[in-house]
Amino acid sequence: MKKYLAILMIIVLSSCKSKAVLSEGTASSTILAEKIIENHYNNKTNFSTLYIKSSARYQDDKQTQNVQAEIKIKKDEKILVSIRVLGFTMAKALITPTSVQYYEKIGNKYFEGDYAGLSNWLGTDLDFQKVQNMLLGKAMDDLHKGKYVVSIMEKLYKLEGNSDAKTNKSFFFEGENFLLKRQEINQVLQERTMQVAYPDYKKYDEMILPLSLAIDARQKEGKTNIDIEYKTATFNEDLSFPYSVPEGYERIYIDKN
Repeated sequence: MKKYLAILMIIVLSSCKSKAVLSEGTASSTILAEKIIENHYNNKTNFSTLYIKSSARYQDDKQTQNVQAEIKIKKDEKILVSIRVLGFTMAKALITPTSVQYYEKIGNKYFEGDYAGLSNWLGTDLDFQKVQNMLLGKAMDDLHKGKYVVSIMEKLYKLEGNSDAKTNKSFFFEGENFLLKRQEINQVLQERTMQVAYPDYKKYDEMILPLSLAIDARQKEGKTNIDIEYKTATFNEDLSFPYSVPEGYERIYIDKN
């Protein structure tokens, strides 16, 4: 079950009236963290709804699986994700700012709850805004609220958080449009890390989106890799978000500790 939920929480986005792949600049001199943050947020996300079809490859210590995913986003309100294998819906999740609902057909189980147990289960702290930002190629955290040290690494600007002794967070930006190339979360005491990388971006009429993303999550229980390729997307349509747990499914509970 964790396999499909991990894919559901991380999948997404691309292609409608697209323009050429964006060129990217290299970091050539150190600038203030405030300027990097300002330039990053100057890349607007001008849409109300987004409908995406994508493909994903999931791999953990025991298995590898390729799936298709359909994603519907109503900006800042809800995300509906459907996972399909050979055209059949195998799992579905409805994510809102206050709740996470999920079911999968293998095992006939479902979950309803908040982000506390889910974050503990998946191995990284999550909320709605972080999930949405990750899918859109934005920094998961609100960078305006943190304190960061600036350096240059691998020809990218690196912002490293230094305000939380338990969690180290780093964000890497290219030097032309200040698009996010990689974000990393490292929790030493919990022995868990997560990295999300964005190899390339493309410019659309509504916004700039990543062409793909790669997630590498590691914790004591093992590691998980998810590679996502964006197929098609349409913006600002009148979307429905149907979700209902099939009759007879068993509810599961996740320990918040």
